[in-house]
Amino acid sequence: MPKEVIRTDGAPMPIGPYSQAIRVSGMLYLSGQVALDPATGQFLGGDIKAQTRRALQNLSAVLEAAGSSPDRVVKTTVFLKDMNDFGPMNEEYASFFRESPPARSTVAVAKLPRDALVEIEAIALA
Repeated sequence: MPKEVIRTDGAPMPIGPYSQAIRVSGMLYLSGQVALDPATGQFLGGDIKAQTRRALQNLSAVLEAAGSSPDRVVKTTVFLKDMNDFGPMNEEYASFFRESPPARSTVAVAKLPRDALVEIEAIALA
């Protein structure tokens, strides 16, 4: 089955050789998102809750461009710069995925692009 590249101006343009998302066999594979403003391409910074909110808004824009939505997300991976941020990140995450939250892995990493505090990737039904 051929793969389809998903692209939207509603989320930050890739800063490397990757796509915002790929659709294949009825599934969407979304690249990780950090707290970049899609209009300016600038990193928004802020605390972990603000960065989590922006990353999830970016994911939502890619999902919508693909004709999907957050309620069709089946799995996420959350990358945290500091596992001490798990609680506040989780609060913001829970407000985004209110009903039937997807499966999730959360891992601590040494460093993220733009020195972000959080990056989130997703797999969803197309």
